[in-house]
Amino acid sequence: MDLRAYYQKIRDIQSKIVEEFVVVVSLDTADGGRAGAFTEVSRGTAARMLVDGIALFAAAEEATKFRAQQAEAALAAEQKTAAGQVHLSVVPTSELNQLKSAVRTLQG
Repeated sequence: MDLRAYYQKIRDIQSKIVEEFVVVVSLDTADGGRAGAFTEVSRGTAARMLVDGIALFAAAEEATKFRAQQAEAALAAEQKTAAGQVHLSVVPTSELNQLKSAVRTLQG
């Protein structure tokens, strides 16, 4: 394997990628890699994966769908985390007594 040619191919492909991060779809590989897994990777990683023959660029609509799914998953995880948090407020005793007296007058 000519390492100069290998790295030149990577640099050539990387220079043609305009986005900072690219969605790629995996291919079947001899070492057990499965086809069809979408991943968002940097330009350099995408170029190396293409040259190594382990991934291809995802189609524009596939990339859009993948990013939307990732955004939904991130939002769901954020909501789940927020639901598990307990918010506390510290109220001075004088203010608590005022609130109690206000409740008593409303009930009475």
